Amino acid sequence: MGRERVAVMVSFSKTPVGIKDVAKAAGVSAATVSRVLGHGPVSADLKEKGEAAIRATGYRPNLSARRLRSQHSRTIGLIVSDIRNPFFTALSRAVEDAAYRAEMRVVLCNTDENPDREAMYLRLMQEERITGLIYAPTRTSAKALARMSFEFPVVLVDRTGPSGIHDAVVIDNHGAAAALVDHLADNGHGRILGLFGNTSSTAIERHDGYRSAMEARGLTVDARFVAPNDRAAQIALGERLGDADRPDAVVVSNGLMLLGAYRALRAAGLEAPRDIALAGFDNDTWTELVGPGLTVIEQPVTDIGRTAMDLLFERLRLPDMAPRKVVLAGRLVARGSSGRAAGNE
Repeated sequence: MGRERVAVMVSFSKTPVGIKDVAKAAGVSAATVSRVLGHGPVSADLKEKGEAAIRATGYRPNLSARRLRSQHSRTIGLIVSDIRNPFFTALSRAVEDAAYRAEMRVVLCNTDENPDREAMYLRLMQEERITGLIYAPTRTSAKALARMSFEFPVVLVDRTGPSGIHDAVVIDNHGAAAALVDHLADNGHGRILGLFGNTSSTAIERHDGYRSAMEARGLTVDARFVAPNDRAAQIALGERLGDADRPDAVVVSNGLMLLGAYRALRAAGLEAPRDIALAGFDNDTWTELVGPGLTVIEQPVTDIGRTAMDLLFERLRLPDMAPRKVVLAGRLVARGSSGRAAGNE
């Protein structure tokens, strides 16, 4: 037989509902309601009565008071470098979904690749007594992590810091960038320009993969580091399109920069791959809709977010566990923008 529905009689007033009011409505002690709210040991019957009374009274816990009585706030901090970047938008969704399933909240902060803003938000996380932090640091802040101390566990995503200090989830950036170069070279492209961001360890790793693959094939390395946004990438590539020895292919290190590179081609009246091949990172929706479609490395962004949360929860259970670095694989999605060079069909 199914469990009977618990009936709770409540009289409403303008006075804020307190935990004693909930206890009276449920016919249980205030201590029992407290255990229901805090997920402490309580029988199924009492838990049902308490939850029914909470719903009926409209009681809302005083989170500030609870925070003062506890070690943390059942809140996950998430600091990302640029929420306009679809990669970080998708990452934030994956983290929030996992936190919701664990009955936790997420505080999202966007730094715009600014170390000063990062420092401000890190102080905020300390003040909020968060349970744990998922963090995509700039290169400047990543270098300083060895000198920082936190009262909560930290998991780095997309970007790494000093080894052996914090858990981290990244993709094989070196291998992914090399795969783009190899794909373009196999299609007959030899003058391959690399455009990379200038603020993160991720861009450095992708540059290293690009360089290794170019050198392995005896090709001339031609790389530029610019601000990791669409405008900077558009300007950087636009400056090269008028050169007599302009590149015949471009590798771009993130989705926003790839958008900027595509805009530069359109502004110059050029098309990929007819005039110049184009490939980059992040399988954003627009990349399959423009022209013949853009060749990209698809990052397992949902898996990155979920894995980061798994590492965080495991760190909470086993605080003395050795730090771990999880490296996931990107997937090459070949489309028309990287087609064969003229004369190599």
